[in-house]
Amino acid sequence: MFRDIGRDIYLGGLASSHAGNMSVRMGDRILITRRGSMIGRLKPEDLIETGLYEDDSNIMLASSELVVHRAIYQATSALAIVHAHPPHATALSMCEDAIVPADSEGSYLLHRVPVVTSSRTIGSSEVADVVAPALKDHKVVMLRGHGSFAVGEMLEEAFMLTSSLEFSSRILYLVCGLGKSAKEFRKDADKYETW
Repeated sequence: MFRDIGRDIYLGGLASSHAGNMSVRMGDRILITRRGSMIGRLKPEDLIETGLYEDDSNIMLASSELVVHRAIYQATSALAIVHAHPPHATALSMCEDAIVPADSEGSYLLHRVPVVTSSRTIGSSEVADVVAPALKDHKVVMLRGHGSFAVGEMLEEAFMLTSSLEFSSRILYLVCGLGKSAKEFRKDADKYETW
């Protein structure tokens, strides 16, 4: 499953070659992608098992985002996490405090995606402190200017939410390119029954 979803993340343009990471929780253990692994070409040795609560010898090989994954698992009921860098969603995160999809599917699946801010954006306890609480009430969150963290019961669910976020963000980006702000579009969308 890691290999297939990693390939889909890369081919979908949701992360560059050596970016993004994924994990699953197995009781008090985590299986997470290796630091610096190629997301689109994962091999068995790119999956690192380590503790949810305690460090062990594999800690140095685990993704730099391990601290964030641990915090999310400890704060939520998630069993899987996908962290990606979806370009349109990341662009919107730099000028919005939340991404509110305008399309029907995105509105149904995501409702509202909060944008959280951290001065240190990669693998820091500061990121863990803002992302984990936001995922208590949402299935996906954006870290301003960096990327998304999505949770689910399986990797497939977390990937689906990541993919849906980017698709909806692309639509919002196009709408804004037509001369309407995302806020204006949402106000107009209230007139339609489909939203």
